[in-house]
Amino acid sequence: VQLVESGGGSAQAGGTLRLSCVASGDTGSRGCMGWFRRTTGQARAGVGIVDRDGNTRYTDSVKGRFTVSKDSAKNILYLQMNSLKPEDTGTYYCAAKVVCRPGGVWYADALTQWGQGTLVTVSS
Repeated sequence: VQLVESGGGSAQAGGTLRLSCVASGDTGSRGCMGWFRRTTGQARAGVGIVDRDGNTRYTDSVKGRFTVSKDSAKNILYLQMNSLKPEDTGTYYCAAKVVCRPGGVWYADALTQWGQGTLVTVSS
């Protein structure tokens, strides 16, 4: 599977950005798709995912501000980011074949596939 992100850039605190990820190849044989990010000094961590039925899950720090959605017909994954904060600054990665289990557990493993990343910078 190939994943190509776009839409990163700069925004003021309180502003909005929308990221897109065009997927090609076999993305649906396993698990969920979603977004991860690497912020300054931190390891890459999950932001939010969407499963095959369109159900979404988020890390606590972005709940109510970020929305993951997908256009299955076009194989595009989106991340709508509202009420941005400086701590949202980082490189955002689209991911396919994310493990998502009942009970809300989700994570990347060795089979997860990644886009190249897109930089988001939020200034105060």
